[in-house]
Amino acid sequence: MYITRRVEFSASHVCRLPSLSEEENRRIYGEDANPHGHGHNFVAEVTLEGRPDPATGMVFDLKKLKEVLNREIVEPFDHRFLNYEVPPFDRVVPTLENIAREIWRRLEGHFPGPELRLASVRLYESDDLFVDYSGEEAR
Repeated sequence: MYITRRVEFSASHVCRLPSLSEEENRRIYGEDANPHGHGHNFVAEVTLEGRPDPATGMVFDLKKLKEVLNREIVEPFDHRFLNYEVPPFDRVVPTLENIAREIWRRLEGHFPGPELRLASVRLYESDDLFVDYSGEEAR
């Protein structure tokens, strides 16, 4: 069975590689390469997979899940300029994909399996743009 909890945070970022020229960064990242940055109201949906406990009927206590998500995602990311305030984005381009991967990294140790595991992270940058990450790198 799967359970999903959603959290929101607002953050700014800039997508650019210091090793590239302004023109190359603009070609790759478009307006996201603006050196002054820009912000989003991100929405993260975190899905756990497990079997409901026979006594409680719960896969995981949703109040505890909210506490973990607030501590590991919302508190460190909310109202931050990711490139300057949230490692590893001081050295990794904070693309939507990399932010989702970092959220996964921060959460996976809290749900080590096999009875309960982190199944996926879905991160929305806008209503019509999101990435799904399941901990497996693209082949």
